[in-house]
Amino acid sequence: MIRTDALDQLPVRTAVPALERALDERGAAVLCAPPGTGKTTLVPLVLAGLTGGGPARRVLVAEPRRIAARAAARRMAWLLGERTGERVGFTVRGERTVGPDTVVEVVTTGVLLQRLQRDQELAGVDVVIIDECHERHLDADTAAAFLLDVRGTIRPELRLVAASATTDAAGWARLLGDAPVVEARGVSHPVEVVWAPPAGSVRPPHGMRVDPALLTHVASVVRRALAERDGDVLCFLPGVGEIGRVAGQLAGVDAEVLQVHGRAPSAVQDAVLAGSSGGRRVVLATSVAESSLTVPGVRVVVDSGLAREPRTDHARGLSALTTVRASRAAGRQRAGRAGREAPGAVYRCWEQAEDGRLAAFPSPEIKVADLAAFALQAACWGDPDASGLALLDPPPAGAMGAAREVLAAVGAADATGRATSRGVRMSRLGLHPRLARALLDGADEVGGRRAAEVVALLSEEPPREYGDDLAHALRTARRGGDGYAARWRQEVRRLSQSLGSSKDTGAGPDDVAVGLVAALAFPERVARARGEGAFLMASGTGAELRDGSRLRSAPWIAVAVADRPAHAASARVRLAAVIDESTARLAAGHLGFSGEEVRWADGDVVARSVERLGAVELSVRALRRPAPELVRGALLEGLRREGPGLLRWTRDSGQLRLRLAFLHRVLGAPWPDVSDGALLARADEWLEPELSRAGRRADLARIDAGQAVRRLLPWATGDAARLDELAPERIEVPSGSRIRVEYGGEQPVLAVKLQELFGLAETPRVAGVPVLVHLLSPAGRPAAVTADLASFWRDGYRDVRAELRGRYPKHPWPEDPTTVEATRFTSARLRRE
Repeated sequence: MIRTDALDQLPVRTAVPALERALDERGAAVLCAPPGTGKTTLVPLVLAGLTGGGPARRVLVAEPRRIAARAAARRMAWLLGERTGERVGFTVRGERTVGPDTVVEVVTTGVLLQRLQRDQELAGVDVVIIDECHERHLDADTAAAFLLDVRGTIRPELRLVAASATTDAAGWARLLGDAPVVEARGVSHPVEVVWAPPAGSVRPPHGMRVDPALLTHVASVVRRALAERDGDVLCFLPGVGEIGRVAGQLAGVDAEVLQVHGRAPSAVQDAVLAGSSGGRRVVLATSVAESSLTVPGVRVVVDSGLAREPRTDHARGLSALTTVRASRAAGRQRAGRAGREAPGAVYRCWEQAEDGRLAAFPSPEIKVADLAAFALQAACWGDPDASGLALLDPPPAGAMGAAREVLAAVGAADATGRATSRGVRMSRLGLHPRLARALLDGADEVGGRRAAEVVALLSEEPPREYGDDLAHALRTARRGGDGYAARWRQEVRRLSQSLGSSKDTGAGPDDVAVGLVAALAFPERVARARGEGAFLMASGTGAELRDGSRLRSAPWIAVAVADRPAHAASARVRLAAVIDESTARLAAGHLGFSGEEVRWADGDVVARSVERLGAVELSVRALRRPAPELVRGALLEGLRREGPGLLRWTRDSGQLRLRLAFLHRVLGAPWPDVSDGALLARADEWLEPELSRAGRRADLARIDAGQAVRRLLPWATGDAARLDELAPERIEVPSGSRIRVEYGGEQPVLAVKLQELFGLAETPRVAGVPVLVHLLSPAGRPAAVTADLASFWRDGYRDVRAELRGRYPKHPWPEDPTTVEATRFTSARLRRE
């Protein structure tokens, strides 16, 4: 029996007519409805014609998470008075509950992508709803782009709804062809904000690490909320580990403590969503409870202020979730959970002054995540660079380039970026391309079952208590009775079935099999020991094992999971497997190099015959007669790193370079650019034949740089002969002295004793630029600086004369210096002469 009373209480019902009109007229719409209004449950039922008397349609609802997909299907089935698998079903990775009468199917966005790749028409589907699109998950963005492509080319009648829990819908409306935005008002009760920052200092999060002091504080705030408020408490934490640690600190509270996250057993998830059976509850949840799930009975929210987002460090070759400060939008979503059923309160575990400095919205996943899986999806869709896809944000070029390199390395794409037949098969495995490669190639080496076991471990990182040894984690999962082990066994079955029975053979011990499969998945992370638990990965990044790890004595490891502590030179290994050199060579063969290597290292040319895997050197011997062109390249590399200062620069040659730089800046062509970069770019013109004759650093130091630079002077035009005229080394002053001009600054500088300029009315010029005159005392100390000598004689000389004439009485200090003869001598010597 349909639960009409419950359906009538859902606030979104008032927006349904407008939504139906928008779909009838435009075929697409954006639905904005706060959490708990029924957008995920009532709207699909209405659009399918299961309630409200509308025409019968088949509706596909895409959710970002498995837990949300299951919960939505169960809630809709309950509203219809049925069980899942009848008219409402769901499909998530490794689990499918649908029947012949199913017309509303809830799937994860990953499953939707798989379905689109197999059947672009989505035959039999009339409406697709992409739920929680405001979260900007990469799979949701990709699915929307594919659906828009399908709708624009082969299925114009396909109806699309982008459902969002926020009103930030303008971008989605534009993406859907200026689709109408339909808003539903929720039942919103006032929520009091209580600022509850830690009393002491707390280290900011980095990588996966959260300061234990903050978690202790969050637990104390939960206790405070239980004491000060009525109702259930919903506490937001960034991840499973933090939820477990806070749960441990809440032992003994007068409430049932429940943990909600993607890994939680179905029974726990059902208990949380069913509501309280009498006593109070504390629900510790990840961001899955922000908008994807409605937890009844909540009157209080405790917000740690943290979230997890994917990040990719392309320089280190590491991709992982990282802990970040939650955005202001997430904070509003979380706080709203306290006002769903009655007035409530939110306890925010940070300073009120910090709130305005938080990011407005979460980072779109396409901007920060590893894009290898996205690039494979795009390649299989026929658009390798994704330029033809309608996306809210384009993929960053650097991340996309790195992703295409990964696809080429695992054989998923050809040189043009197009998906290979192997790549198409990989895309249908529901795995990251790295793990798909490990499964397919590993099955040939160690057997399908064991390859599936290891890949299942790699696809969902084991709990920390399983340890950092992947082989030990495998044995723990096999005998484990916890929730992770159950999910792992389910994934092993799915992957084994995808391989077929032909891949069941394989021999050798588990430790070897685990290491090989891990190395196949992450070949650039095969790492050789360099002592004291430290390793060097083929990518060039250092890696370190924790103290006490059983892997510390291994000569080689394959790093499966590592994070990047802030300001650390090396990655921290969280999960790895022991391998040997032959396994490393097999898995990372495409990174191998064997041959002559002549390069600039440690300040000189190093010539070696080397064999290596990426940055890991396998064998090295000195090279006695390296190829001259390689030596020349190494010397140029040294000049690029350390600059032309490696050559012999005398004072005169240094001044020549400054003079040429001045003329190039002031007059331009034909005077050459003599900056470091320009000199290196024209090395063939001024450093030959000396450069080709050199073999090491000491040979560079013997090259006369001044003589070499003169080769760049504009001899062909005849302007070289004017060098001394336009930028003289010295200027003759009225006293007869020839004073050196310094060209290092913006203006040429002439440092000269004041008496030597008597009678000179105008400032000397160089290439039309007035020199900056540093007027010196008789002892050669600075007395004044001017670029306008006439003005100095008129306005400044009087004060300088008053200051210096008593200190230097033997020198002439005329009242009018413009009318006397310049001199280098004292007054007495002038009288004698």
